[in-house]
Amino acid sequence: MTATQTARELARAELTRQIKETARRHLATSGAAALSLRAVARELGMTSSAVYRYFPSRDELLTVLIIEAYDALGARAEQADDAVPPSAFLSRWHAVCGAVREWAAEHPHEYALLYGSPVPGYRAPRDTTGPAARVVTRLALIVGAGWRAGQVVRPRDEQTSPDWSLRRAGRAEDDLRRLAGTLDLGDLPVEVLLRAVAAWSQLFGFISLESFGQMANAINDPDAVFEQTTRAMARLVGFRGDAPPSA
Repeated sequence: MTATQTARELARAELTRQIKETARRHLATSGAAALSLRAVARELGMTSSAVYRYFPSRDELLTVLIIEAYDALGARAEQADDAVPPSAFLSRWHAVCGAVREWAAEHPHEYALLYGSPVPGYRAPRDTTGPAARVVTRLALIVGAGWRAGQVVRPRDEQTSPDWSLRRAGRAEDDLRRLAGTLDLGDLPVEVLLRAVAAWSQLFGFISLESFGQMANAINDPDAVFEQTTRAMARLVGFRGDAPPSA
């Protein structure tokens, strides 16, 4: 590789970074649906045709932003988990849940890109699937490891009515088994799988309600409510004990 080629590649990488950073600012001011390559080009003092050499379409730019956001969120969750002793399954669960919420608060517009309203006309390609699964994969690893170590058990819900065994759920059990296979959770009882999915949806449901202002004027101490919510989710899944989220 020559010095000229290296300089050219560095210049391209820097301009690519600038395009993405400018696009992220536009997400904050105008939203994903209004993202425009022409507007990005104007802000950078470039012609539209020059930007198209880096990103042939708005959708390709959106895809890159989505993948990088999913990867950033996934990395935050994984780092939080890795900082906890491997055998402390309940604390690992709390750590990942807290990390997801922290990232959402720090990156509200990127969180909205991932979990907000769909962008009209945009269809996410398969390239987004792996990055999108990083958080749920890490949560699944914790649940699976906890089950095998005897720290996740079948909860007893004598006071509640849902049929967690899915005896009448039809295709739902097939869906859960298929999902379990992709996450290496084939040895988990179906009721634990269902509870894990319910907890996963509750985690992102809480964070989305908070991120999009649906809790305003209703919840005065969202930190305390989130702490209790993560405890409730852990009990729902079947984690033994009641370690604090900060453990």
